[in-house]
Amino acid sequence: MSLHLHRVATFSASILIGGLALTACGANEAADSGSGDSAEGGATIALLLPESKTTRYEAFDKPLFEAAVAELCDDCTVDYYNADQDEAKQQQQVTTALNAGADVLVLDPVNGAGATGMVSEAQGQDVPVIAYDRFIAGADYYMSFDNETVGQLQGEALVEAMGDEGNILMLNGAPSDPNAAQFKAGAHSVIDESGLTILEEYDNPDWSPENAQQWTTDQLSKYDASEINGVYAANDGQAGGVVAALTGSGVALDALPPITGQDAEIAAIQRILAGEQAMTIYKPIPIEAETAAEVAVYLANGEDVPDTTETGVDQTEYEGVASFIFDPIIVTAENVADTVIADGFYDASDICTGDYADDCEAAGIS
Repeated sequence: MSLHLHRVATFSASILIGGLALTACGANEAADSGSGDSAEGGATIALLLPESKTTRYEAFDKPLFEAAVAELCDDCTVDYYNADQDEAKQQQQVTTALNAGADVLVLDPVNGAGATGMVSEAQGQDVPVIAYDRFIAGADYYMSFDNETVGQLQGEALVEAMGDEGNILMLNGAPSDPNAAQFKAGAHSVIDESGLTILEEYDNPDWSPENAQQWTTDQLSKYDASEINGVYAANDGQAGGVVAALTGSGVALDALPPITGQDAEIAAIQRILAGEQAMTIYKPIPIEAETAAEVAVYLANGEDVPDTTETGVDQTEYEGVASFIFDPIIVTAENVADTVIADGFYDASDICTGDYADDCEAAGIS
């Protein structure tokens, strides 16, 4: 296990044993989405996430962030908002959070380029903004994974699975998501130098698995399934849509071409073990959510953010914004046990259900 992942696994325990060098401020009572209710006398941290179609936000980012704040600050409140991929709704949520007395905004924008006004609104009220997972120019802090490396790892895995020739479909993320542009650039840096041919390419406007399925189905009216030798899917949700489209057209599960992914969703891990998806990218969300919570609590208390966080991440700079950047990890059938299971991201029992029990046994997972 890497040093970063070891620290992710031990972070909560270290808080309980020794605590962090933060001003005590206490148990988090997470607000309902958009409620704006604050605990009297304590700091309020607003967590604003962009959508819920991607599993990670509601299943991991939100609860991990809330739990970390609760450990660090025993009278802080987290006010939670989800924009449901609606930029105007998120703008209103920012205003609501500020009017409710938020001391810090942790903002994962629907549209990174369009969120600069939200940053200005907050900073105009002396409220610092942490750009969470997606970059916002002018934010006080930014934290995310090395997104171009994510795309490079996906592209390398696809080329390795296919060899140096063949035709692919390419499904990217939302044009409004700055991370998607970085994933795309990283993937192209590998694919364009390989012998692979991109038959068609699609920028999915909301990362929707349904859009991915429909677009892939549309391509199957132009190309025979046998002409599609691989698929670059920027995330696991889209990979699932691709699988549904291909199998819906008559392609057998054991005849699917290599398909990439990202986010290490349970369904994707199961597909990987079953041989239906080539790989995914595991981004250890605990280290991102817990680092964001740590920085947010420092800011809420008016304290300086350290050069190295208790989660073990060094402060750097990205496009003029103080940043904490985390390392992505490629996951294939060979290392499921050593990554998402070893880190406690999932239990084997979460993955090895029903028909996947035999696949787990074949992979040495019990």
